[in-house]
Amino acid sequence: MDKTNESCIIFNIQKFSLHDGPGIRTVVFFKGCPLSCKWCANPESQTANIQILLDRDKCTACQTCVRTCTSGAITMTGSGVQINHSRCRQCLSCVFACPRKALTAEGKEQTIPEILEICLQDKEFYEESGGGVTLSGGEALMHPQFALSLLKTLKQHNIHTAIETTGYASAEIFDRVTACADLLLFDVKHWDEKKHIEGTRVSNRIILENLKRAIAAGKNVLPRLPVIPGYNNSSQDAEGFATLLTETGAKQIQLLPFHQFGERKYDMLGKNYSYANIPALHEEDLENFRQIFLLHDIQAFF
Repeated sequence: MDKTNESCIIFNIQKFSLHDGPGIRTVVFFKGCPLSCKWCANPESQTANIQILLDRDKCTACQTCVRTCTSGAITMTGSGVQINHSRCRQCLSCVFACPRKALTAEGKEQTIPEILEICLQDKEFYEESGGGVTLSGGEALMHPQFALSLLKTLKQHNIHTAIETTGYASAEIFDRVTACADLLLFDVKHWDEKKHIEGTRVSNRIILENLKRAIAAGKNVLPRLPVIPGYNNSSQDAEGFATLLTETGAKQIQLLPFHQFGERKYDMLGKNYSYANIPALHEEDLENFRQIFLLHDIQAFF
């Protein structure tokens, strides 16, 4: 297959990242995710299509976008401009027409050579710091062929690769794609299936099966836990996670305290945000939580 013709919708390529694997890294954010986490810091990643974001601070309600849109996806209401994303055809006419640049397109169709060119710009930094490239999202496993081709291409250039994943994929896809990654940053949202469905809208069964199989196969796996207030941050939850990790054979977990960095994106997408005005968590807030993992001989760190 000619990799130059493969393309995928990417919503960000972040350079000089220090939090998504070892060393200095470039993170490629894939659009589309099988989970719908209520606290998601990247709500623009959940839908696989290109989306239009509206910055209401810049909008003057001139209605240029309403007149430009030929699919009827943009209307003017008493509360201002509204975008019906299900009707949008991603033609981007409204984005180009907006005189105040209040509309932006989230997501761009990109090819492997285009992504590779950006990643190779910092290869010297990868080599000096022990870094590389991380596929994130969204969920890269929703685009298995493209993700696999990109990983193989990066390996041809001797670049360390990682996948930040929800683990929600068929066993065949999970094993095939992750076989080409040097590191799996494996997010675990909840140990209890019912609570997992409540917070993400999907079961954790396939996720835990993939986690157990990956660890048993000797893959380099780092479980990561986004700690969310009122959802998975109780002492009972810490015990549940510790028991789960022990059963899977995991020896460590990275704790990711809840933050509000993505709050404004919900407004720009016209989406409700379940965690509006909820205070962020800090490392000192989670010290007792962390100690429970340590008591189970699981190295928990931030």
